[in-house]
Amino acid sequence: MHIVRASDADHDARLNQAAAASSLFDPVIEERTRAIIEAVRTRGDAALVEFTQRFDGATLTPEQIPVTQAERMQASLKAGPELRTAVTESAKNIAAFSKRSRRRDWSAKNSHGAQVGEVFQPFQRVGVYIPGGTAPLVSTALMTITLAKVAGCPEIVVCTPCGKDGTINPALLFAANVAGATEIHRVGGSQAIAAMVHGTETIRPVHKVFGPGNAYVVAAKRLLFGHVSVDLLPGPSETLVLADDSADPRFIAADLLAQAEHGSGHERVWMVTTSANQLKAVEKEIARQLPTLGRREFIQKVLDANTWLIQVRDLDAAVALVNRLAPEHCEIMTRNPRALVPRIHAAGAIFLGQGSPTVLGDYVAGPSHVLPTGGAGRSFAGLTVDQFQRRTSVVEYSKPALRKALKGVAAFAGLEGLDGHGRSAAIRLESKSQGR
Repeated sequence: MHIVRASDADHDARLNQAAAASSLFDPVIEERTRAIIEAVRTRGDAALVEFTQRFDGATLTPEQIPVTQAERMQASLKAGPELRTAVTESAKNIAAFSKRSRRRDWSAKNSHGAQVGEVFQPFQRVGVYIPGGTAPLVSTALMTITLAKVAGCPEIVVCTPCGKDGTINPALLFAANVAGATEIHRVGGSQAIAAMVHGTETIRPVHKVFGPGNAYVVAAKRLLFGHVSVDLLPGPSETLVLADDSADPRFIAADLLAQAEHGSGHERVWMVTTSANQLKAVEKEIARQLPTLGRREFIQKVLDANTWLIQVRDLDAAVALVNRLAPEHCEIMTRNPRALVPRIHAAGAIFLGQGSPTVLGDYVAGPSHVLPTGGAGRSFAGLTVDQFQRRTSVVEYSKPALRKALKGVAAFAGLEGLDGHGRSAAIRLESKSQGR
């Protein structure tokens, strides 16, 4: 772990290290991803089969890329009561939260008396990426596909990696079925993003791509932006705990360890505190709790590379550092956590008080856990249902409204030297066009 104390002579330099660019912007990863995208674009299913063998160890034919209805049915039959209850509870909260933030059509009159407004229509075909790897992210299926379903997207295409035997975790398949996936394909990594964007013989192109992933998946989304729309850049997970001396160090340590256990090694966790005693206590708690966890080998990689316990002078300095780091998840464990919310403007999600660990947002609270990482929180918000909706403006002028607008149109057309623009409005008010 990296320990930074307020009294350290190199305190500011160490903070620069803590805020260093994440794996989202690794040029080596970007170059490798570019080659994968080009292979999928030019070779289609053949490239998908090759990359699935290379990266996932599974031997497939193109015909085996789609998950069959029989496989989906079998996954549903295998789902036990505990899984069904958890999925139902989570899906209910996610859907309820999403319905409240869905954009709705509106119409009003402008200053000319013309009718103007917006209509919001669901994207007709969306692609959702669900990470695989060392842990089946069943919750991510719910946190993405459910929003597409609530938005009304008729075609929801899911890509997720398969295991060496070519199968997908049945619990993940069950959750994808419940959430509303219309297609599921056993393809992972940046090649899956390329397939959904460019299309292959098996996977038709989508209009927008959603979902989190590793550094390669995020690099693919960045490189393919413009060919389609993308949601945001949710890469390897991050959690920051902002704490004063009132916080329980057991809770802080548990939350940092939980975020570190995802397994890619690129996760980042920070604890920012005003208390030297708190820093020492959390360090001891991490050492005590780590041996009790099943994925301690994965966690240790993150502890060694990307875990920071930082003491700062005061809460003002702590808030400034939070905004600089722009963490995916920000837990506030201070005496008055709600008072700090208006001052934090670069976090993907904020969790208030000692009773609100990040894991609630990961699984059951309601807001999607797909959030910006790698500093992208300064520019992006987390995944919301309105991102599955296309916005279109609508304008309708009557003759009286057009007459009121004509002077302004003529002025702009004259200033810009575009007389055809002005003419296209004026011609509608000439005597010959009256009544047409």
